[in-house]
Amino acid sequence: MAANRSIQTMGDQVYTILRKEICEGRFAPGARLQEIELSEALGVSRSPVREALLRLVSDGLLLAVPNKGTYVKEFTCQDIDEIFDMRVMLESYSILRSQKSMTPERKQQLFDILEVMEKTHTEDNVEQYTRADEELHNAIVALGDNSLVNTTYARVRSMNQQFRVFSLADRTRFDDSLEEHRKIIHALVNGQIEEADRINRIHLELACQCIKDQLRKNGTA
Repeated sequence: MAANRSIQTMGDQVYTILRKEICEGRFAPGARLQEIELSEALGVSRSPVREALLRLVSDGLLLAVPNKGTYVKEFTCQDIDEIFDMRVMLESYSILRSQKSMTPERKQQLFDILEVMEKTHTEDNVEQYTRADEELHNAIVALGDNSLVNTTYARVRSMNQQFRVFSLADRTRFDDSLEEHRKIIHALVNGQIEEADRINRIHLELACQCIKDQLRKNGTA
């Protein structure tokens, strides 16, 4: 019994490491991930690596091709559209329910995230800004107080992670993104739910378009 718990824990650790590396672009889209190479690089047996790869396939980050291997998923513009369609649905659901769950602590959390976003924007630190961006949207979804929505959203967002920097491809978009987030937060805190939902929809639509433009530019769409 203890051995099983140990294997599961190791599988979780390998999963976390590989997921982070995929999301940060250390494995290129289309790259093949092999159990033997990964197990040697991580200093673990093949079993937890196999477990982690299966979970990443389930997450939509990897693609298992029968008799060929496991590859980092290459996303198309249609994939990006579908990801953002789901994000709009899930985030809108949570925003429209947020008035019931908006506590002083949650208001403060939103303002704290905004402070980080403003600081990292001033520093022109896109990587740190996108992490705060992710935290903000997770906090917005959490306002829906629906565990199933939270779980679904986590899976959808994981497929978006490889491209998060693409959504801020130019300075104008970076500047506009901060202003959009600022307006979303203030509308939420002030109970202007429909306005928060409207701005968030526009924000997601612009981010989606920016990512697709970047994919086309890179020739990977």
